Amino acid sequence: MSTETQAVENVEVKEREPLFSKKNRKLINNPLDADNPITVQVLGVCSALAVTVSLIPTLVMCISVLFVLIFSNLAISVMRNVIPGRIRIIVQLLVVATLVAIVDQVLQAYAYDVYKLITVFVGLIITNCIIMGRLEAFALANKPWPAFLDAVGNGLGYAVILIPVAFFRELFGSGSLLGINILGENYPGNGVMMSPVGACIVLGLIIWFQRARNGYTEEA
Repeated sequence: MSTETQAVENVEVKEREPLFSKKNRKLINNPLDADNPITVQVLGVCSALAVTVSLIPTLVMCISVLFVLIFSNLAISVMRNVIPGRIRIIVQLLVVATLVAIVDQVLQAYAYDVYKLITVFVGLIITNCIIMGRLEAFALANKPWPAFLDAVGNGLGYAVILIPVAFFRELFGSGSLLGINILGENYPGNGVMMSPVGACIVLGLIIWFQRARNGYTEEA
């Protein structure tokens, strides 16, 4: 083997980044805390206020967003070098709309009772700021593996906020969790927690707690 050939192979080995390198791990870890899409970037707040009345529709919504985010990120990343810049938003919307249509049909077929609760909000996944933001800011400029990790991180970051909001709203709003009565038959319920006002209160407290813990401050 010539010295030149060996040098080329050594360069290729150095350029081969581990699948879960420190940089790649940050793509998952950061959205869960320091760069959370809801509490830090303040994206996707509408669904946090709308679907978090109870845990079951919230879990379904989180899974749906995670599915759409992962596969849309992958699709745009794979096509990133062939998408004309002038129509990139249209292509992104087409990919997301196709995946949302798949989610819509699956929910109608296998979880119709839940589908009836979140039917309007499933359609609004198409315009979810988190999904469109990740496609535009990350998937268009990165390879499929980092795009996949970024999607997983942001999808889970979305879920780790929505689920606690739904937990407290259902528990104190109706006295139940996952439809199972927890606080007893005599619990009168709390109308505020069942309303968007309750969602704002719980979400605001979570944002305050997370930012205070991390020492986060808005830049001027």
